[in-house]
Amino acid sequence: MTTDETAVYEDLRRRVADFLAAHVPQATDRLAFLRARYDAGLAWVFFPEGHGGLGLPRALQPEVDRLFEAAGAPDNNRHANGIGLGMAAPTILAFGTEEQKQRFLKPLWTGEEVWCQLFSEPGAGSDLAAVATRAVRDGDTWVVNGQKVWTSGAHNARFAILVARTNPDVPKHGGLTYFLCDMTDPGVDVRPLRQITGEAEFNEVFLTDVRIPDSQRLGAEGEGWKVANATLNNERVAIGGDAAPREGGMVGVVAQTWRDHPDRRTPELHDRLMRLWVEAEVARLTGQRLRQQLAIGQPGPAGSAMKLTFARLNQDLTGLELELLGEDGLRYSDWTLVRPEKVDFTGRDAGYRYLRAKGNSIEGGTSEILRNIVAERVLGLPAEPRVDKDIPWKELAR
Repeated sequence: MTTDETAVYEDLRRRVADFLAAHVPQATDRLAFLRARYDAGLAWVFFPEGHGGLGLPRALQPEVDRLFEAAGAPDNNRHANGIGLGMAAPTILAFGTEEQKQRFLKPLWTGEEVWCQLFSEPGAGSDLAAVATRAVRDGDTWVVNGQKVWTSGAHNARFAILVARTNPDVPKHGGLTYFLCDMTDPGVDVRPLRQITGEAEFNEVFLTDVRIPDSQRLGAEGEGWKVANATLNNERVAIGGDAAPREGGMVGVVAQTWRDHPDRRTPELHDRLMRLWVEAEVARLTGQRLRQQLAIGQPGPAGSAMKLTFARLNQDLTGLELELLGEDGLRYSDWTLVRPEKVDFTGRDAGYRYLRAKGNSIEGGTSEILRNIVAERVLGLPAEPRVDKDIPWKELAR
């Protein structure tokens, strides 16, 4: 560290120590503690002052979180609000008005308001720009009608980030607008989608005459594609770029299964495990570099490569674990319909991990689309022909 960096680091540690002295975790109400932490700028230290941060480098956030955890401080249950923290918050910060930031960021960080994402539709998944959900202006409000699908956590959400079509007369990318939708509106109908795992963490959401104030439009009318891309870049980093120790995540689970079953080992399985272990380590180190880049700017298309790698590794590793366990890997302990707050890969059996990993190559952008993004925006390869680029959305076949 330079002298200036050391001074910033030490000042931050003093701030945390002073805060903990004034708000003893064991003697302070959980929600009051979290609200005070936000007000002190110790929630997201890399956010601006007044919005839960101090305008410091993002690289300092893990140290702040570590200090609070060591003191026994309550956390904000980030796993139950991953979409809010990882996707909605940075998008609101980048595109929101000051009033929107003041209204939404604090209860989002404290976990008082959980968020979900209303993007994908039955006819607009990989091709998000094809969304058909319509938002029609009516004075100071927008009336929204349509259907969304694969909405994680909608059953627990208070608000949603929503992309809807506001102008069908222009090409599909230009006619979208981005909104902040109140999930308690009487026109919002959330229905569970039961997955192959037996759970229903996803939902389909029907929107019937849902009224959204224009004050909850994020960004300019017609700029929804631009705002949505910022959200998606953050999503892919959040899914595939989490910090993890060596042999953390799925590779650690499978490596432990290998150690626990010496009777099941074969040379072929050993070679596959070693190859995947090396690939997981390369991905971990690449993720460190990506987070360093994030510390000085906004996420870019490189996050798509991390998410693509995450999905492939998870599927390959869970498949290897199932082969290693043989008939024991076919056992499935729980098929009851539950509505989980978070996906738990490590606390379940191998059969669950194998089935749930299949969704990793769909959620957060399909692997096929992510390969196109990496090819065109990272490697600079020629773009695929897009014959519908200049055709008004209403003239497209659907």
